[in-house]
Amino acid sequence: MQNLIKTVTFSVALALVSGCSYVGVYKRDLAQGNLITQDMVSQLETGMTKEQVRYVMGSPLLKGPFNEDRWDYIFYLDEAYDDVEQKRVTLTFQNDKLADIEREGDIEEDVALSTQSDPGPAMEGPGPGGGPAAGPGYAPEK
Repeated sequence: MQNLIKTVTFSVALALVSGCSYVGVYKRDLAQGNLITQDMVSQLETGMTKEQVRYVMGSPLLKGPFNEDRWDYIFYLDEAYDDVEQKRVTLTFQNDKLADIEREGDIEEDVALSTQSDPGPAMEGPGPGGGPAAGPGYAPEK
């Protein structure tokens, strides 16, 4: 009976410890929104039309639902093992001309985005059944 209690206790402890493991978790940088660079913001000038602003900055992430004369460009980068970086540029128009430019965050520092194109560790190694893992660019053998 005591062996059974020891075995059950050991099994429960082992299950709890193994479930809380953080080893081997893979994280990637998560970039969302409009990429905002110093070069883009420096090209903005009051008096530009909406079309000129769209050419320089791209389409805004947010337009005011009740005021179409406010455009928000927001960039959010959650670095996998580091900090979160946020940038925001709010443009206000009057009579379809750029009237005000508000900046938040470190616009002067450009963000170095990773151009990693590999599928990541979840796609490496043999797939189910011992065959190759299916992923981008995978073509089955004929």
